Amino acid sequence: MKTKKAQSPNVMSAKTRNQKSGGYVLKAKAKRLTISIVRGLLLFGLCFMIIQPMLTRFGTSLMPEKDLYDSTIVLLPRTPTLENYKIVFDLTNFPNSMFNTLWTSLLVSVFQVASCTLVAYGFARYDFPLKKFWFGCVVAMIIIPPQTIATALYMNFQKFDFFGIFESILGKPLNLHGSLTPYLLMSMTCMGLKNGLYIYMLRQYFRGIPKSLEEAAYVDGCSTMRTFVEIMLPDAVPTIMSCFLFSFVWQWTDLFYTRNFLATTNRPIFSTELSTIVSRMSRYFSSDASKPIIVPAGRQQQLISIGVLICCIPLIILYVFTQRTFVKSIALSGTKE
Repeated sequence: MKTKKAQSPNVMSAKTRNQKSGGYVLKAKAKRLTISIVRGLLLFGLCFMIIQPMLTRFGTSLMPEKDLYDSTIVLLPRTPTLENYKIVFDLTNFPNSMFNTLWTSLLVSVFQVASCTLVAYGFARYDFPLKKFWFGCVVAMIIIPPQTIATALYMNFQKFDFFGIFESILGKPLNLHGSLTPYLLMSMTCMGLKNGLYIYMLRQYFRGIPKSLEEAAYVDGCSTMRTFVEIMLPDAVPTIMSCFLFSFVWQWTDLFYTRNFLATTNRPIFSTELSTIVSRMSRYFSSDASKPIIVPAGRQQQLISIGVLICCIPLIILYVFTQRTFVKSIALSGTKE
């Protein structure tokens, strides 16, 4: 026969502990369980709110046109098809527009982050005349929308000149519209899209790094630039990567600067192609190009949803591979003093 093991006199059952504590142990367990359930429900609700539109768009993208008007079909199509993706690819000039968007976003983001890092380090570590005024201008860049200077930007780059040099040599100013030059000039001078935010983020980070690190490097014979490159930059990589991600995402979906500078060029950008997709649908579906047809609203929304889904996929892939660095940056921003 099996014999019961003798229980140690120091070990009490949960029931005994609960009785001796006046019911506190049971109440504490119930409280922890309730908090866990509520937290799980909140997280599930938030995740569903984020994922549900993507799932709806994906289900709709697989539907043929007749399934759109079938009230018995809610999410999953009765006869899935990939023909809609081919249509959107044709309407948005997909391979060419996506490639142009990719390398334009990468180039602009690299220039923005490089220039903003240098300016932010200067604001964090050096004193110079009118420092508070110039930093106030940086804050103003965050607050004031770029649409307020749209006309000035257009005129400046349509008749671009530098102290009259180009006009004296060429006889007229340069027209930089239809090229990436305005993008790069604005990025290098910290006047690009959301550059004020990147300067502010990086300045706050550099201010949190102890000055003793730089002083020790100076004692060892490092120059200012070498100290910045070898001491300050390695620690700032998570914050720099966060700024790069923000810059890339905003540039990826930008319409304001793209329409201003690249509207007259044959270099298609996916965001502008997607914003004008409706105007091309009527001729695309018409058998006679001279007689465009009216595309139903449901069909228009379906194709626009597919375009939005295609636009989001590269950003999701980018975040999957960089989320660790992004989260580390958020953690560091909360612990640096």
